[in-house]
Amino acid sequence: MTKRRAPDAPASPEGDRSAPAVLALVPQSDPGQPVAVDPGATAAGPSVSAGSLPVPSPGDVAAVLGAAAAAARRGVPGAMATVLERHGSAPGTPGQKLFVARDGAAVGTVGGGAVERAVLESLVALATGASARHDVRTFKLGPELGMCCGGRLVVLLEPIAGLVPSLVVGAGHVATALAPLLARVGFAVTVVDARDAWGEEGRIAGARSVAGEFDEVGRDVDPAGACLVMTHDHALDQRAIEWALRRGFAYVGGVGSRAKAERTRQRLEAKGFTEADRARVRMPIGADIGARTPDEIAVSIAAELIAWRKQR
Repeated sequence: MTKRRAPDAPASPEGDRSAPAVLALVPQSDPGQPVAVDPGATAAGPSVSAGSLPVPSPGDVAAVLGAAAAAARRGVPGAMATVLERHGSAPGTPGQKLFVARDGAAVGTVGGGAVERAVLESLVALATGASARHDVRTFKLGPELGMCCGGRLVVLLEPIAGLVPSLVVGAGHVATALAPLLARVGFAVTVVDARDAWGEEGRIAGARSVAGEFDEVGRDVDPAGACLVMTHDHALDQRAIEWALRRGFAYVGGVGSRAKAERTRQRLEAKGFTEADRARVRMPIGADIGARTPDEIAVSIAAELIAWRKQR
């Protein structure tokens, strides 16, 4: 079989027009030395931290919302600030928004100055926190922040969850039923199949479909998510599961009978995979609801993925 080079992931509708082209992080200890951050980085790449604050790119409300949506589709969580009220002399205007993604992307403003720095610190904490919660905070510009204008800003701070990246290897009947369902319940779905007709772009609603090799296409999918294997060939299933374990996907599952699952684990053991790795393979994948048809199996798999997402 001739290997095909996987096409690049399609840009988001907002990506080329409203999302900032270059984003930066400025270490607090040296604000004069910005460090470039790749705007296409995933959750596994560069990230904001307590020791650095992002430099937001300018953007109106539409650009801020577009950047937040684009980050969520990439599986990158973030946090957004919205000015709710302004009292007295203050730089912010009700309705202004500022978004920070965990990978360092930032766009928008809440007025600038010391109040924006304080808001950025809060957004970084939300974007990187494990148990982020919505909050409404009042920032007192004079007594708290030393700003001579002395007014107050009331700001809504809200975490923005990223979609969970998921790679579906094989675009057969189960995948065709499963991918749109996963997309509707909060997963960013890429479906890959080596067969041109099955992997044709646009064939599966709500998912990115690619005709290509799973190990090439899978490089674009963050391994913090799930790899679901359901090809037309048992040997190909085996290779895909082995690759997913080596790549370190947080969730690895495969469609198949209990007998196939046992043979898969035996082959993994023979190839030197540890007991812990073998135990990570969910096969047969799906909640035990007596599913038989592709649509029923898709429901059972989606249920299991939702449960896994809640627990991770």
